[in-house]
Amino acid sequence: MATALGLALLLNQKVKGIAFFRTAFYLPSLTPTVAGAILWVWLLNNQWGILNSVLRGIGIGAPVWLGDPQWSKPAIILMGTWSAGAAMIIYLAGLQGVPEQLYEAASIDGANNWRKFLHVTLPMLTPTIFFTAVIGIIAHFQIFTEAYILTQGGPLHSTLFYVYYLFNNGFVYFKMGYAAARAWVLFAVVLVLTLIQFRLARTWVYYEAGEVK
Repeated sequence: MATALGLALLLNQKVKGIAFFRTAFYLPSLTPTVAGAILWVWLLNNQWGILNSVLRGIGIGAPVWLGDPQWSKPAIILMGTWSAGAAMIIYLAGLQGVPEQLYEAASIDGANNWRKFLHVTLPMLTPTIFFTAVIGIIAHFQIFTEAYILTQGGPLHSTLFYVYYLFNNGFVYFKMGYAAARAWVLFAVVLVLTLIQFRLARTWVYYEAGEVK
C-alpha cells in the first residue's frame, strides 16, 4: 500500500510525458501471476539472477533468495511490490479527486508540502486507503500462486502459506474434509477481519457526502 501510494504521488505531478510513466508502472500488474512468478524465479536466482548480479557489482553480499528461510518471504514481498500498479491507479484516481482549493487554502495558511500531505491529502484519501486495505487483506490471505511457483512452500516450509497448505491437504494428500474445514476457517477469519475494518472505518474514514452506513 505504501509503495502504491508513493508511486501515485510521484505520478500525480504535471510534467511532460507523465502518461508514459503511468503506463509503465501499471503494466506489470497486468502480467499473469504465473508468468510474473516465472520471471522472478529468473531474477532472483542466486547464481546468475539480475538482482544478485547488481548486488555483487556494488559490493553487497547476494542472498540465496529462494533457498534461505530468512529471505524467502522477503523475495515474495519484493515480487508483490512489483505489481503495485493496480493499487497505484486507484490511489491516483483518489488523488485527482482531491479539490484543488483545499491545497490553495493550505498554502494561504502557510502549510508546506508535508503539511499539505498530512492534513489535506491523507484525510481526503481515507476512503481509497480503506478500500485498498480491505481488498489487500482479503487477497493476501489467499496468496498461493507465488509460493507455488517460486518456492513450492519451502525452504523448510517458510512459505507454506495457509491456502498452499489447504491445497496440499485437498489435492496432494486427498484429505478433502480437512481441507474443506480449513477453507471455512479461512472464510470466517477474513469475514471477521473485514467486519472489524468496517467498524473501525467509522472513526477514521472521511466521506464528503457524510458517513456511509
